[in-house]
Amino acid sequence: MGDSHTTRSVLQRCHDLGFALAGVAPVRATRYERELRDWLAAGSHGEMQYLAEHLRERLDPRRIVPGARSILCVADRYHDGGPEPEQSPGQRPRGRVARYARGDDYHQVIKKRLHRLADELAGEFPGEIFRACVDTAPVLEREVAQRAGLGAVGKHTLLIEPGVGSWLLLGELITTLELAPSEPSGEDPCGSCTRCIDACPTGAIAPWTVDATRCISYLTIEHRSVIAPDFHEAIGDWIFGCDVCQDVCPHNQPTERAAGAPVHPAYAPRREGFDLLEVLGWDEQGRRDAFVRSAMKRAKLAMMKRNAIIVAGNVLAGRDEPALRQRIEAIAVDADEDELVRRTAQSVLKNSSGTVDGA
Repeated sequence: MGDSHTTRSVLQRCHDLGFALAGVAPVRATRYERELRDWLAAGSHGEMQYLAEHLRERLDPRRIVPGARSILCVADRYHDGGPEPEQSPGQRPRGRVARYARGDDYHQVIKKRLHRLADELAGEFPGEIFRACVDTAPVLEREVAQRAGLGAVGKHTLLIEPGVGSWLLLGELITTLELAPSEPSGEDPCGSCTRCIDACPTGAIAPWTVDATRCISYLTIEHRSVIAPDFHEAIGDWIFGCDVCQDVCPHNQPTERAAGAPVHPAYAPRREGFDLLEVLGWDEQGRRDAFVRSAMKRAKLAMMKRNAIIVAGNVLAGRDEPALRQRIEAIAVDADEDELVRRTAQSVLKNSSGTVDGA
């Protein structure tokens, strides 16, 4: 079962390192192999082929670390649930960024502390293995976090800590060291609530599953090709990611407990969004400069311009912005522009006017 004194000491170190939550899950195969295989077989992962790769490891963490006995799970809170800042009058049209990506790159923020903890523990327990994982490793981290008592998975498939919410980023330390498991969280934090399902602009959510091919976060971050025009209006002003399902979740509404839950300072927003004309003028160096220390660097230059054009089209549907329209018109006939960007500009102009020169 693991030594309780050692476990308490390890969990305290996690809190000392600034993690909002920490717990221990026993290592075992997933309970949801059939559901995962069916989801992949249906193509609900879209272009995210990496989710189908290393499937054996994803189904059982003991294939990631042979002989693993415990998974230490940690979570950072990245947002306090406060309202979006108001745009100033006369501000040029902007595209919004999902809140998790407004501060420092969580991969680095979490992994740096997990590596430090792993090094310390490896010195204290020679012969034991400690592997840090953050998002990119083949771990079903929300299921593991629920087993570790960090929260319960909601209908939008995100981990919810009841009373605090789902603004959480997860990390794991898979180890051969046996630690005492934490009390697992309950199974259903949602009851009869369907707010996330009802609010999803593209209808991507069904109870405890998301069709990634319809999800705005997937479309703007992971999807590398043309976004179907049917989704353009629903994307609204989201240039990178989407927070709609979290914004409407009752668990994310202000409470006394939530107000006292710490938000790690590394996630303090440096910017809430991007000026659309600025993005459409980027070259590769401009993109890199804008994404220093940011998780947004996953999105390539052509993808960000594609997203900006779609958001711009939604702006133009509501008001006249001559400079923005002129820029899109120029991109639509620019033979030197990336084909993905050019085709998106042509599509937006066609849908807004019925014709496009040079299409």
